[in-house]
Amino acid sequence: MSPGVQILAQLAMLAAGVAVGYAIRTLVHRSQHGKIGELSKNAEREAEALVKQARVDAKEIVLKAREEFERSTDRRRAEMEKLEERFSAREQNLDRKADLVEERMREIDRREKSLRQQQETQEERERELTAALSRQAEELARIAGMTREDARRQLMDQIAESLEAERGALIRRFQEENRQRLTQDAREVMVAAMQRYAGDCAYERTTSTVPLPNEDMKGRIIGREGRNIRAIEAATGVSVLIDDTPDAVVVSCFDPVRREIARIALERLVSDGRIHPTRIEEMVAKVRKEIEAELQQAGQEVVEKLGVARLRPNIVGLLGRLKYRYSYSQNVLMHAVEVASMMGMIAAQLGLDERKAKRAGLLHDIGKAVDHEIEGSHALIGADLLKRAGEDEDVINAVAAHHEDVEKTSLLAILVDICDTLSASRPGARSETTELYLKRLEQLEAIGKAFEGVEACYAIQAGRELRVVVEPTHITEDRAAILARDMAQRIEKEMRYPGQIRVSVIRETRAVEYAK
Repeated sequence: MSPGVQILAQLAMLAAGVAVGYAIRTLVHRSQHGKIGELSKNAEREAEALVKQARVDAKEIVLKAREEFERSTDRRRAEMEKLEERFSAREQNLDRKADLVEERMREIDRREKSLRQQQETQEERERELTAALSRQAEELARIAGMTREDARRQLMDQIAESLEAERGALIRRFQEENRQRLTQDAREVMVAAMQRYAGDCAYERTTSTVPLPNEDMKGRIIGREGRNIRAIEAATGVSVLIDDTPDAVVVSCFDPVRREIARIALERLVSDGRIHPTRIEEMVAKVRKEIEAELQQAGQEVVEKLGVARLRPNIVGLLGRLKYRYSYSQNVLMHAVEVASMMGMIAAQLGLDERKAKRAGLLHDIGKAVDHEIEGSHALIGADLLKRAGEDEDVINAVAAHHEDVEKTSLLAILVDICDTLSASRPGARSETTELYLKRLEQLEAIGKAFEGVEACYAIQAGRELRVVVEPTHITEDRAAILARDMAQRIEKEMRYPGQIRVSVIRETRAVEYAK
């Protein structure tokens, strides 16, 4: 029995003794009243019962203490086992870490050894190179009769020349790689701008037709001895052509604004029926004021549409005059809007000032509004107008240099040149109509298909490239180069086209089988 259990048993016996003493004291007290005998027996019985009960209680206490001790022992044993497992795991981790540290130390030792070997090898090579250079210098000095210093200088010059040549080759290679990469990036930027904007096609007009209600109206337009027609031509500055065209007269003038004023005035005179010199002058003056207001409004609408701010009213009016101005088959105002839009898109992608780019694109052809009145290039005329209006120097240079009249001094001028070319070279924009453009593409493909061995032929990039796919069994690699040259020569001989056309002959071998 453990010491704790013994102590509990002793305490139980002590409690039983106390109970027995208490019972005897009670009996003694009762015996003082005359019932000593009977009470003594009862006390003995009660004492025995108490002793028995005390023994039972003591045993129960002992059992409970033993159970509690066993439970406590089990808990401690479990805790000890957990601690042992934890210590064992820590020991294993420490062992693994120790192994890793040892492995890393071995790896470091190996690397240090390898580095020392490499360093020794490098030092040995340097010593060998130094010795070789010394021997070469001595040999050069011996052969050429030079001093050691002269030989060393000559050898260093040779090494410098060799390194310079290698540097030049590297520079050319990097320049070519950069050029190709920049060319590809520029193409992607321009193609993205062209895809995001597409304007309508317009066609050049130098005459306007005015319908008449009947043939008698031609005589009234001419007037007595031709005074009415002379008054119209004098007031508007146009030529009125009266020919055999039934129920119509033709107004002709190189200035589209004057032609439009004459057309509207003549239509109103015909509708009013009163045609005489005084009425003609009044009507022309009224229509001229309306057209000027319309041009100012047209210019203002374009400026607001593009978000170009702080333009002087006279510049806005000149922009409006471009509404009736055509360059070949392209409306100049729409061309300016198109250039400004593409300028803004490209400038945004390149991180440039988008508002200034739009401003330069919109104003680049402003000189065409007055180039029939002022001698000189419309680019220089426009630059002079903008300079008087207090425009930014970059915008003025971009306008003046977009036809190479002056040197470009900013990236903005280069972008104006690029976007002007993009707008002018799109199908139907300038010298040919859409129908003629399609016919040129058909003729281009027909020329390519006319050669023997051609499998397919495609005109791409708005007719600027002819891509030809040939049969590899009929056309060899050497023959493909000759075929491309022959096609280019035939295109030059038989076709008329703007710019240049690239001929690309593609020859590839394909192996085809079918699984049945």
